[in-house]
Amino acid sequence: MADPVLTVAELLRPVFTRIAGGLDSDPVVRRSDRADAQVNGSLALAKALGKSPREVAQMVLDACDLSKVCSATEIAGPGFINVTFSNEFLARELVAAADDVRLGVRNAPAKLKVVVDYSAPNVAKEMHVGHLRSTVIGDALVRMLEFVGHSVVRENHIGDWGTPFGMLIEHLIDLGETEAANELSVGDLDSFYRQARIKFDSNDEFKERARARVVLLQGGDDETLRMWKLLVGESTRYFDKVYQTLGVLLTSDDLMGESAYNPLLAHVVDRLRASGLIEISDGAEVVFPDGFLNRENEPLPLIIRKTDGGYNYATSDLACVIDRVERIGANVVLYVVGSPQSQHLEMVAAVSRRAGWVPESTELTHVAFGNVLGADRKILKSRSGEAVKLDALLTESVERAAEAVKEKNAELPAAQQAEVARQIGIGAVKYADLSTDRIKDYMFDWERMLAFEGNTSPYLQYAHARICSIFRKAGIDRASVRRITPTVEHSAERALTMRLLQFDTAVWDTLDKYSPHRLCTYLFELASEFSSFYEHCPVMRADSEEQKMSRLALCDFTARVMEQGLALLGIESPEQM
Repeated sequence: MADPVLTVAELLRPVFTRIAGGLDSDPVVRRSDRADAQVNGSLALAKALGKSPREVAQMVLDACDLSKVCSATEIAGPGFINVTFSNEFLARELVAAADDVRLGVRNAPAKLKVVVDYSAPNVAKEMHVGHLRSTVIGDALVRMLEFVGHSVVRENHIGDWGTPFGMLIEHLIDLGETEAANELSVGDLDSFYRQARIKFDSNDEFKERARARVVLLQGGDDETLRMWKLLVGESTRYFDKVYQTLGVLLTSDDLMGESAYNPLLAHVVDRLRASGLIEISDGAEVVFPDGFLNRENEPLPLIIRKTDGGYNYATSDLACVIDRVERIGANVVLYVVGSPQSQHLEMVAAVSRRAGWVPESTELTHVAFGNVLGADRKILKSRSGEAVKLDALLTESVERAAEAVKEKNAELPAAQQAEVARQIGIGAVKYADLSTDRIKDYMFDWERMLAFEGNTSPYLQYAHARICSIFRKAGIDRASVRRITPTVEHSAERALTMRLLQFDTAVWDTLDKYSPHRLCTYLFELASEFSSFYEHCPVMRADSEEQKMSRLALCDFTARVMEQGLALLGIESPEQM
């Protein structure tokens, strides 16, 4: 176990339990400004035993030998136990973590099947900046969940079904399949959709054709389905291109569009009716989940089937729940969806549980997020007032990064400059998003996100590249120092070691709250700690060969944690910048 705070907690837990007469008792170990850590559990235990907290604290110290872990312990205040870790213990823990494939991060105590629903663009529409947050937050969570050993199912719930496809298919027919395919293949999906919408709104004959085509589509007409598949196929190729540019794990294999659940919709209604949950409200079939009220303080319905007999998107979401729990066997379902969908997803979860489809042990969690704002603090738009296209945003970021790389290191070969610019540009976009508490809006700022100082991806990437350059200039293979037990003497060495050993806690804290900004904060603190270490502890000009190799071991492990931490965020780490 890498984090020394957790090590002390595990050592003390059986002692507290024994003193408590066999009842499980938490020692409550926390980091402290007055020592390396503070044990606070004596206060609660003292109250249960009718003793003073200081007396209980002394009982704990008498019953537990912490000499292999701590260089000093002290009872302070009303009964806190301050502990100072020994430098030798910290060094041993660092070596153990360095020898671990996960760098000291604990594996999940139980392997769970986790479904992550994220990204969700619409067929025949281009991805815009509004899709960025869902895609990068979902991707980071997938990477972390897999890293700790869970089985993860990625689901990209694209909008590929419904009434708009009538007008889209008819527009495809008007253009001719070859011309339509050419138009879609160049990525101009928005133009194709706009043309279809204009015709639908202005031409009654086209509108009737579109409505008739929807009936054919929903009825399974072979020719209509063929043309629908053409639209979906061209859009899918476009999505894959954007995902590859963005560097996320999603592929066409992860698509689970609304169409996939179409055969289950009648089944959803039948099961809800059999459970006695369906009610009629204004001619529609609805379910009234407990605890949801409208503005008039009246029960709020979840519409299952509309008055015209058509299914609502809630029906599709309920079908998703059934499929994910009963077919996939999900223990956890994460919906990485914008905050405005909170009430809807809460109602879907409430109906699913009330219908008995979701066991209490199964987690349905909405991983909500805010908006990306422009300088005017409104939702980010292009100069023309439209949503900013995601592929254009990524292209601009790489171009801006290329200018910065050329200015910073003009001696790099052109091909290498281009690759580093790609890594920095894409990383900057992702990190600017992920480093913000996901539930908050954040302002998109090119200058800040591409800066080489502050809490940015370029700053962290540069910290990694800086370490690589130390070994490159010294002609030393990084792997050669990984079995060295460092000598932790200087306060900056100690501070860096302590931070490195907190990687495990940072990853798990991030997963516990599904909040990637917590890992970002840790990596920024690590980079800052390394900068202080490098300033105060000469590496290549160390006082002795032993000290130099010791400090090189610290450098290498820092680079490994930085690289792995950024990788969990979906960000690459250049070795030279």
